[in-house]
Order: sequence, then C-alpha cells, then structure tokens
Amino acid sequence: MTVTVELHIDVASPNIYFCHKLVPGIEKRTGVTFKYVPVLLGGIFKLTGNQAPFVTNQNVLHKNDYMRIEIQRFVRDHGLTDFRMNTNFPVNTVQLMRGAIVAEEEGFLAAYFDAVLKDMWENSLKMDDPEVVHKAFTDHGFDADHIFKRVQDADVKEKLLANTTKTVERGTFGCPTTYVGDEMFFGKDRMDAIEQEIVRQQKNG
Repeated sequence: MTVTVELHIDVASPNIYFCHKLVPGIEKRTGVTFKYVPVLLGGIFKLTGNQAPFVTNQNVLHKNDYMRIEIQRFVRDHGLTDFRMNTNFPVNTVQLMRGAIVAEEEGFLAAYFDAVLKDMWENSLKMDDPEVVHKAFTDHGFDADHIFKRVQDADVKEKLLANTTKTVERGTFGCPTTYVGDEMFFGKDRMDAIEQEIVRQQKNG
C-alpha cells in the first residue's frame, strides 16, 4: 500500500528544523516519501486563535526555561550538533514561505528547504532581511532575483494563503504538523509515532 505522508511546515520554528532532520531516516526505513506542504504559521495562528509557545509560556514560571532544556535534550539525543538557536528569533517568514511556493512550482523545493532551514537554524541568519536573504539564495545557487520577483506574484501569494486555509480546515493549529493518510500528528516529539503509523498503514493496506 502506498502511504501518503505530508509535512505541513513554516521554517519559523526550530521544531520544524528538528522534524526535517529526522525525515530522511524515516523515509529510508519505511520507503515512504514525505511531501512538504508550505504554509504560513502566522496565518494558522490567526485562523485558530493559537499563539507561539514563547508567547503563551512567558507568564508561566519556569516553563520557557524547561522548553529550552527540552530542546537541548532533543539536540543531544538525535545528534543534531549543527543546530543553533537563531539569535534573531522570531523571524518574519512570509517572504521565505512564498519563496517555498516558487520552489515547489519550479521543482527545487527539497533543496530550498534544506538551504533555508540551514540558514535559519544552523547559520543563525536574519532571514527577514532582504539583503541577507538575497545573498543566502545566491550562495546556495538559487536565482535570487527571479525568486524575489516571483514572490510578488498574486498567484504565489494566493497559493500560500490557500495552503494555510486548507491545512486549518483539515485540523492544523500549529507547525510542524504531519498527516499520515488522515491521521494527524503535531510537533517534533511525534516522529516515532509518525513512523509507527506509517508502518501500521503499510501492513494494514
């Protein structure tokens, strides 16, 4: 049975980076291919009334401190030694996610996410600064001028908004959200459960 797996992401969160780094192992072990669906996290928050954890936790004694410890443990346990918390966090990712739509339409989405997530969560670049982004795209071998032009196209903007609306209608309230068939999983800590669900559906198919 062919199992469909969709990872709905916005590069705004380190948790997306963590999931992205674990995807190749799951693909290798299960034979599935994850489909990456670009969405806008800010739009999801607006449509669902959700907020980023660093906002919701800010008045809860100790909770953000614990979340930082949890990230350190995840990095340690999965050997993600290249990870660096972006010193510019939070970063406005609207243009980057419109760029992901361009990359998807033009056939280089995988390379695009590899590059942007690396610059966000390893190189700690300020990826909402147009000059920084233009140089980063160029350094990765992308046609920066072309991408910068296309992200202004109405169809690109509309597709990102449509993706965002559809994912919320499906049940998404944050990122990263993964769908294995119709089964939804939220967060970086569900990657083991995602793999188990893929195997379960393969066996039951």
